[in-house]
Amino acid sequence: MNERRIETVAVHAGTRVDPGTGAVTPAIHPSTTFERDADGSYPRGFLYARNSNPNRAALEECLAALEGGEDAAAFASASAATAAILLALEPGNHVVAPMDAYHGTSRLLRETFARWKLDTTFVDMTDAAAARAAIRTNTRLVWVETPSNPLWKVTDIAAIGEIARRAGALYVCDNTTATPVLQAPLELGADLVLHATTKYLGGHGDVLGGAVVTRTRDAVFERIRAIQASGGAVPSPFDCWLVRRGIRTLPYRVRAHSDNALRVATFLHGHPRLEAVHYPGLPTHPAHDVARRQMAAFGGMLSVQVRGDAARAMEVAAKLRVFTRATSFGGTESLVEHRASIEGPGTRTPENLLRLSIGLEHPDDLIDDLDQALA
Repeated sequence: MNERRIETVAVHAGTRVDPGTGAVTPAIHPSTTFERDADGSYPRGFLYARNSNPNRAALEECLAALEGGEDAAAFASASAATAAILLALEPGNHVVAPMDAYHGTSRLLRETFARWKLDTTFVDMTDAAAARAAIRTNTRLVWVETPSNPLWKVTDIAAIGEIARRAGALYVCDNTTATPVLQAPLELGADLVLHATTKYLGGHGDVLGGAVVTRTRDAVFERIRAIQASGGAVPSPFDCWLVRRGIRTLPYRVRAHSDNALRVATFLHGHPRLEAVHYPGLPTHPAHDVARRQMAAFGGMLSVQVRGDAARAMEVAAKLRVFTRATSFGGTESLVEHRASIEGPGTRTPENLLRLSIGLEHPDDLIDDLDQALA
């Protein structure tokens, strides 16, 4: 078996036929504690559920294989995974982070970790010169998110990675939107990859989770692993089982999401009721060539800016019938969200922007729905 053919990895990594029963589908292990041997050892590798669990171990093995990394740590949410990375730094360290990114990441840096004396400079990561200029002598972390949420900007992962390497900084890429099906950040120079497993990896809108995948099992990752155990923000066995189940169909779902999104974006491009369409798969996207170089396809997320104000954008969202007005993305159903109102005060998101998570419905039904809502 070629271990990097992602379809095979998605089905088999971390799963084994149960030796006692012959069950092909993995069991769920809800036990919080595990038996010691007579000599006091734990030869089966499990001590207590906060430290490790068979379902979590299976998911982490799978995630590492998907990204081509050496190890992975699963968390109860992507925010917990992000916090663990930041906690692995030292007070007084400096972070370079993207202006356009998931607002929870920005809030953690601005509101929580700033109080822990972690200093952050936010820059446009699509501008390598700006990222280079932001580096300081105490820069210890460079963070990218590509494509970025909600404007779907595309960062040249390898170019920013070279800047991080020269600075001696840890390099993290949030790969939630692209997934390992479309993008391989570790091959392009990232040290760590972050995922909101809630999104495409779980894929069905029924589980919350996050993960960190590491290229090498080094001292930084061991600190993250220690924070995982001591902080205790770990996913339940059932959550791990659900994400692992979702991953089985990940390559096929992501390709379908991407195909549908390209069809929808192509229809919306140039629509008279829209001010802008943000999608890396459009040739007019400012970083389309970068996206073509580092992505296998362009993903299932796009945003539109409706001509007019927030009220006009809300009016369009309210008229949609196939799309559901809800937050999150990556599930089988298509969602629409007025992002600025969700992010609240201090948001950088344009007030007329609607974020679209393109699901697995027939693309013609999605296009018809958008056509009538924009009429």
